[in-house]
Amino acid sequence: MNLLLSAETTGWDTFLSVTQKLAGGFGTTLLLFFLTLLFAIPLGLLFACISRARFKPARFLMRAFIYVIRGTPLLLQLMIVVYLPGIAFNAPLTKWEIFHQNVPLSYFCGALFAFVINYACYFAEIFRGGIENIPKGQYEACEVLGMTKSQTFFRVILLQVIRNIVAPMSNEVVTLVKDTALARTVSVVEIFFTASEILRLQFIIWPLFYTGAFYLLFSALVTLFFGIVEKKLSRYWK
Repeated sequence: MNLLLSAETTGWDTFLSVTQKLAGGFGTTLLLFFLTLLFAIPLGLLFACISRARFKPARFLMRAFIYVIRGTPLLLQLMIVVYLPGIAFNAPLTKWEIFHQNVPLSYFCGALFAFVINYACYFAEIFRGGIENIPKGQYEACEVLGMTKSQTFFRVILLQVIRNIVAPMSNEVVTLVKDTALARTVSVVEIFFTASEILRLQFIIWPLFYTGAFYLLFSALVTLFFGIVEKKLSRYWK
């Protein structure tokens, strides 16, 4: 992507050109954000179920894995996923056949994988806390009614869990909005990468503040969305 702006352009032309380039980078940011949520939420629910399993080895291994992922920086995980295969096994992501030598796609998928695993572990703890906060009487009532364990979970427990985890989930999702900027460290051309390149090539710093406006607006929309969801759920459960 050519980020170099002509020296002869006017201030307005420069603003429009920068806006266009940042919008393109923000498209990648949005794609990373929504794909992370799409895969991390169900995976987090699966992790939560395994971490509560009666089979002790599975429960121990899952909780240990979650502890490691939550206890190490996302930046480190990004670098391990993207660069470790090439360094340790001489098989960099850019040469994997599934990417067809598409370097940007390989870096994006590597970053997506790291984001999904990281946030699935955080979501797993939120789900686990929400599940464990459900009174045991709910399970006993379902058992008296003759409901199976799967029916109890999906028809009764999960709905209450969703109500209980809206607030902590909203915090994690807003954090994800900002964490997407870390993808630039593994050469994913998202909005912050684009702004940094404009700064490096054009020596103009205002695009960085302009980028902040994108994040602020998106975070505000996410917060507003979860606020509406929380209000609707509160009315439903009254």
